[in-house]
Parts: sequence; C-alpha cells; structure tokens
Amino acid sequence: QVQLVESGGGLVQAGGSLRLSCAASGRTFSNYAMGWFRQAPGKEREFVSAISKSGGSTYNAPSVKGRFTISRDNAKNTVYLQMNSLKPEDTAVYYCAARVGVVITSIPRDYDYWGQGTQVTVSS
Repeated sequence: QVQLVESGGGLVQAGGSLRLSCAASGRTFSNYAMGWFRQAPGKEREFVSAISKSGGSTYNAPSVKGRFTISRDNAKNTVYLQMNSLKPEDTAVYYCAARVGVVITSIPRDYDYWGQGTQVTVSS
C-alpha cells in the first residue's frame, strides 16, 4: 500500500507558475512509476505527465509540453510538477498516482494508487 498526499495548489494568474508536490509513504517509493493527472469540472480525468522509477524517462501530454516539468526525488519520496506559463484551461484538480511497473503510461486505469488531489485555479 502507498499513501500519496499532494500539495502546492492554489490560485494564480495566467502566465504564472506553481509547483505541485506529492509525498509518498508506505512502500519503497523508487519501486513505482509516477504520474500526474487532472480533472476539470464536468470533464474526464486527463493525463498530464509521468516519470519512470529512476526519473530517467518522462512523458508529457501535448497540452503541457514545454510548460510543465515532472521530476522526482527518491531520497525524499516525493514527485514534483513544475507548472509554468499557466493558462485558464489548466484549471483543475491535480492528482498524483503511482503504478507498479517499468513502463510509464498515460492511462489512468494502469495506476494502482491515487492521492486526494489539489486544486489549481488559473485566472485570466
């Protein structure tokens, strides 16, 4: 079992930046590939970014490529999402997720554990 707790969300103006953190506890963090997803009101959960167990491979959704960066610190059991050049359409609840497996994936059902989410609101 892995427990995930997100933090760092908030209200920011368009063009601004936020850094989300996801702290993991319970099992060896470095055994899990990690992902970030988001869900806006009335919409399905959407893939944002993923990172391999070692941090050597990352994968971003086209909508955030060049603006968002995922990283992890296995010594601190934490994964981060640096979000720059934020747009109103980035407004959503952001979730981190962990999966047991080597391959990083954009499919929500491939992930085994989920956090409770943190709200990100970008004003125009």
